[in-house]
Amino acid sequence: MHEDSPAAARTTAAPRTPARTTPALTESLTGPLSASLPEAPPPGPPAGHSATTIERGSFCLARCSCGWSGPARRSRDRARTDATEHLAAP
Repeated sequence: MHEDSPAAARTTAAPRTPARTTPALTESLTGPLSASLPEAPPPGPPAGHSATTIERGSFCLARCSCGWSGPARRSRDRARTDATEHLAAP
C-alpha cells in the first residue's frame, strides 16, 4: 500500500500581500470641491415605483411595487428593458 508522507500533503497559506498606501487626501485635491460635484443627482424612478424581475421556470417577467406586471419573456434582458420602460413612463 502506498501512502504519501504527511509533509507532502500539507499546504501552506499564501504569503500576505502588503497593504497599498494611498496619497493623503489633501494632496489629491487640486481645485475647489464644488467644481467636481455634479449639479443635481440623476433622476430616479417615480415615487412609489420599484421594479424588479422574477423568474418562473424558463420565463422571466418584470414586476413593480405599484402592481404593474410585464409579459413573461424568455429573455431576461428584455424583461429588464420592460421594467426600465415602465419606470420611465409618466
